[in-house]
Amino acid sequence: MSEPKSQNIQWHGANLTHEAREEAVGQCGCVLWFTGFSGSGKSTVARRVEELLLLGGVFAYVLDGDNLRMGLNKDLGFSPADRTENIRRVGCVAQLFADAGAVCLTAFISPYRADRDQARAMLPEGRFLEVFVATSLEACEGRDPKGLYKKARDGKIPEFTGISAPYEEPEAAEIVLQTEGRSVDECAHEVIAHLRTRGLIK
Repeated sequence: MSEPKSQNIQWHGANLTHEAREEAVGQCGCVLWFTGFSGSGKSTVARRVEELLLLGGVFAYVLDGDNLRMGLNKDLGFSPADRTENIRRVGCVAQLFADAGAVCLTAFISPYRADRDQARAMLPEGRFLEVFVATSLEACEGRDPKGLYKKARDGKIPEFTGISAPYEEPEAAEIVLQTEGRSVDECAHEVIAHLRTRGLIK
């Protein structure tokens, strides 16, 4: 990660240790990083996981790609450089949520392995879980809930992942989520079961 432009700054830590904070809030902070093609089901599954965790007494929050591009990242487009900066910012925000003790779920295409690896490096070992929503491009294009694939095929959307821009599949994702032929609840419960197995939630 590059150094900040400002030189006269320093990190200000909390009065509590990370362990004491987690004991105080009664849960472990972590990041679930959902990645996959547009229309793969990232946001849908992440939102259901968030809902089930909240109903179960676990503080969780989803950072959604479209939502952040409407605010924090509204100055970014979809060039390779802008995609990298988009994910860098998201990684920083997700790290802060996790540091506060939240289960932070991110739903971003995040097509480049290096960018996802950089986000992983911001978290302690075992606190970043890559969730590869492994829906095929054909299935995603068949769903096309926003009509984006049609626009991309018609040349109306440049640099569209899977059509005119690359997607680098995870090589060692903690969770590989198959969505085709399965319900949203089945997928969400698989993710939650994985969190329990790892001891991140009770």
